[in-house]
Amino acid sequence: MHEDSAVSALAALAHAQRLRVFRALVVAGTGGLTPSQLADQLEVSRSNLSFHLKELATAGLVSVEQQGRNLIYRAAYDQMNALLGYLTEHCCAGGDCVVSEPLRCSC
Repeated sequence: MHEDSAVSALAALAHAQRLRVFRALVVAGTGGLTPSQLADQLEVSRSNLSFHLKELATAGLVSVEQQGRNLIYRAAYDQMNALLGYLTEHCCAGGDCVVSEPLRCSC
């Protein structure tokens, strides 16, 4: 992943509602969710949700597929993993990291 892509992805996730949407899609797995399902689950308006889904899609963090009359949104796991890899690429100066607590690295 290039720096520009990482900045775009992090900027998209730097909004509470978009982060909630992305997390909901990650939890939903490869089956994804329709905008109606997401709106109901997150208790947000569909127009507000549409804006946030567009931002996440532009950043490459979600994909959308038309199935009949429905749109199915899915987390882009490859992009998520690329972002995590970019963020941890030089963790612990290239040595093995030992996780001592959740989300913390002990070098």
